[in-house]
Amino acid sequence: MAIENGVFIRLSYTGSIEGIPFDTTSEETAKASGIFNEKSRYGPMVIRVGSGHVIPGLDEALTGAGIGVEQTVSVTPEKGFGPHDREQVKAYPFKAFEKKPTIGTRISQDKKEGVVVDIIGQRALVDFNHPLAGKELEYTFTVEEIVTDDVEKMQGMIRLFSGRDIDIEFADGKVTMHLPPGINYDQRWFMWRGTIVQEIFKVSESVSEIVFMETFRRPEPPAAEPETEEEPEA
Repeated sequence: MAIENGVFIRLSYTGSIEGIPFDTTSEETAKASGIFNEKSRYGPMVIRVGSGHVIPGLDEALTGAGIGVEQTVSVTPEKGFGPHDREQVKAYPFKAFEKKPTIGTRISQDKKEGVVVDIIGQRALVDFNHPLAGKELEYTFTVEEIVTDDVEKMQGMIRLFSGRDIDIEFADGKVTMHLPPGINYDQRWFMWRGTIVQEIFKVSESVSEIVFMETFRRPEPPAAEPETEEEPEA
């Protein structure tokens, strides 16, 4: 069965530049390539084909792909992370930074994230392009299976945008998300929760309500230290 637009799938992939991986769903590949991140969650990801959940070049290649068949696609910058825009490379005097910048330092300036690519006299050259802008990419991917269960689709959207696995219940049109303690301090969750809500509504027209459920449990009292018998005085 060939994959069509709008279908939810479980996808495995590895993206590379000149044979060197920069992103992967495989923990083994990440460790072997020196790009392993302890905070990342590895394993096949759930996406909806044709919805921009992956870069355009890979998204387009998924349409018509077979299930369980490993494929490779070359992706141009225009269908990857965009061309490298020279207008996004700007010079700043050292006094614009809290600390003296060095080449490779990632900084936030003018509400944008960039990296220092050169030092010229008392000025730092900062590149605000995506690190992979202008690069030719290659993706090796496998559509592992088609996802049909609505709860799995919803959990896939939550993980895709928040990077978390969150327990949910779906009954009588109501989706209840059981949020872990402290999640509201998570910047990624704060930024993407609105998108997650919209994506869950798109999963099924039978979803009429989404509830965020937070539970706080009373801390356990500290364990009492065992009493020690005093030794008699001599």
